[in-house]
Amino acid sequence: MLDRRLFLHLATWLGQWPAGPGLHVVRSWRRARPAWDGRLRPAIGVAAGGSAILSVAPARVEAVRSLVAGRPIEEWLPALPAAVGTPELTTNRGVFRWCTDPAPLPDVGEWLPPTVPGAPPWLGLFDTDVLVVRDDAGAYLAGVGIKRHDAYGHELAVGTVPAARGRGLARRLVAQAARRVLAEGAIPTYLHDPGNRASARVAEAAGFPDRGFTSFGVFPH
Repeated sequence: MLDRRLFLHLATWLGQWPAGPGLHVVRSWRRARPAWDGRLRPAIGVAAGGSAILSVAPARVEAVRSLVAGRPIEEWLPALPAAVGTPELTTNRGVFRWCTDPAPLPDVGEWLPPTVPGAPPWLGLFDTDVLVVRDDAGAYLAGVGIKRHDAYGHELAVGTVPAARGRGLARRLVAQAARRVLAEGAIPTYLHDPGNRASARVAEAAGFPDRGFTSFGVFPH
């Protein structure tokens, strides 16, 4: 049975969930407004079990339906940015995971403002505290930001500097952040490229199994 928080997140984030067999293009006002970082996400899709929802702005529904009709995703996905009016953006496909029971790994980070000295630029996109690990001298080693898509689903993003990889910091940070998201009443999600085995291992170790859900859409570079 699908977790209620995940159900509410997908229905809110996409504009509809679930769907029957096949691909369903649906309208959502969220696709025409800035997302968590102030940038547009003009097309977002999630697929599972032979069915998929592709969410686009209301004004783009008919154009996208014409684009995808009867064609495999490999054919229409490259043309999707133009179909939603943002040809300058890029497409993305990934594994979509979520967690209801984070791995019992010990906490390792501290919650700090995203402007913490030495943090990488990507953490600066967040407007709430980020979870960071620093060494004894205060240098940044790894961090997690929380993308609060809606009241029900919060996506985790993690990064580790090359010199600190292999210590298990990422998995501990992800599990720690997942516990915070669950305590706030939302479901933590985790997306990664299918070919990124390191990210997949972090997800598995932190308590985010691969349940066969995938994501796709149009995103900023």
